[in-house]
Amino acid sequence: MDIDNGYTKTERYNPETLSKLAHHYKEILSLIGENSSREGLLDTPMRVAKAMQFFTHGYDEDPVEILRSATFNEDYKQMVIVKEIEIYSLCEHHMVPMIGKAHIGYIPNGKIVGLSKIPRVVECFSRRLQVQERLTKQIKDCIQETLNPLGVIVVIEARHLCMSMRGVQKQNSVTTTSDFTGAFLKSETRAEFLQLISSKLS
Repeated sequence: MDIDNGYTKTERYNPETLSKLAHHYKEILSLIGENSSREGLLDTPMRVAKAMQFFTHGYDEDPVEILRSATFNEDYKQMVIVKEIEIYSLCEHHMVPMIGKAHIGYIPNGKIVGLSKIPRVVECFSRRLQVQERLTKQIKDCIQETLNPLGVIVVIEARHLCMSMRGVQKQNSVTTTSDFTGAFLKSETRAEFLQLISSKLS
């Protein structure tokens, strides 16, 4: 735990996993032609090991329990939207970042969930090795199966560094994926959702 100017930073790591990861990252530095013993790289293997555990901490969380921890009975049957949820994930093909935003809507069916839990579910699934298509579906399925709402819709827009840094090297391309259930199968309901996530509060 680090304390600096009143800010407390707490991170939890598995010591055995850290040690193994650091060992392999030291080997990787040598394999790419670096000197892992030079001053600037002495602590790099452990830093990267800690970073990788943080980037993938979603494997240690249960998204269903996240939702169940703050579910309430409520007679509300209109659209609930949480938009522009930041996403930081690692593409499973090259293990480089994909960065974007998720927009999520659901129509309650007797139960609502604490609004902060939806971004936490997004965080849980995104902090795993991913492809954007599966990430979109996992979020949708989790909300639908846990809350049993009248419908769920998930739209994700993301930039993939595997397209920007290597491969086709296209800097400004954005990938959009969507998935939906129930009431959102109706085009007019989807259109309302898309209009609401595109609008700005005055």
